[in-house]
Amino acid sequence: MIDRIELKVLSDSDNQAAPGPSWRPRLPDWLRRPVPATGGIGYTRDLVSELGLETICESGKCPNRSECWTRRTATFMVLGETCTRPCGFCAVPRGKPQPPADDEPERLAEACARLGLRHVVITSVTRDDLPDGGAEHFRRCVEAVRLRLPEATIEVLTPDFEGDESAIAAVLDSTPDVFNHNLETVARLQRFVRRKAQYEISLRVLATAKRLRPEIRTKSGLMLGLGETTEEILEALADLRSVGCDFLTMGQYLQPSAKHLPVHRYLPPQEFDGLDRLARSLGFAEVASGPFVRSSYHADEMARIAPAGS
Repeated sequence: MIDRIELKVLSDSDNQAAPGPSWRPRLPDWLRRPVPATGGIGYTRDLVSELGLETICESGKCPNRSECWTRRTATFMVLGETCTRPCGFCAVPRGKPQPPADDEPERLAEACARLGLRHVVITSVTRDDLPDGGAEHFRRCVEAVRLRLPEATIEVLTPDFEGDESAIAAVLDSTPDVFNHNLETVARLQRFVRRKAQYEISLRVLATAKRLRPEIRTKSGLMLGLGETTEEILEALADLRSVGCDFLTMGQYLQPSAKHLPVHRYLPPQEFDGLDRLARSLGFAEVASGPFVRSSYHADEMARIAPAGS
């Protein structure tokens, strides 16, 4: 049973409105971090540039980029730099993409080898223009990295492939260690936040992955602070557990630019801690919950955890 006191602390009636306030809340102290030393960033940045690769770290304006690149790790974004969907939260450019680069899997594998990665995270833009949504390209990327780094664990963070089971199966055929697909937000806010994506399809993607390859750990994530209520968060978490989702990330949404959805509320760290406990009580094998948590932030640590029910 969920602790009623925790729910009372976490609930916020101001969160019941849809996103849309014109004002921007003042950045709280817990989201202000000292500027990190940049000495180690150059190697990762130069390698990514040399090999002509894209990262969600840069394209998505991730607040953790300096920290991760200093550690010589990055989340690679394949299938180009242009997305076919106009999501209201995402800084990745949208428009008409170029055809997939046939040599990208080999360039990606080279970068991972030169960085000496022990855990590789591969994501992509959404490619609704491709018959398989880019699934075969995903498969080739995973296999190329596996060939160069047989001891590394590999995580894929995929789009929804419009729920196409054959596309999901193609990615799973490359046997990634973790199959990640983000729910992003609660059911009520999907049309504001993801627009062309659907809550039910995302759940179906995760359910399909678990059904086809139950040994592969599944993972999903939520951005918070867009206007959701605690009750809606709990409903989303219950829905994720109902499709066998093993791992969960929850982080603070930060507005990439004035053109993107505004932040409705900044959740304090203790609220993220409370949500962490609630998620674990529902049976997730591992949870990362905090203001700066992102899908692939310290993903290597989560990948070492055994899935729920194992």
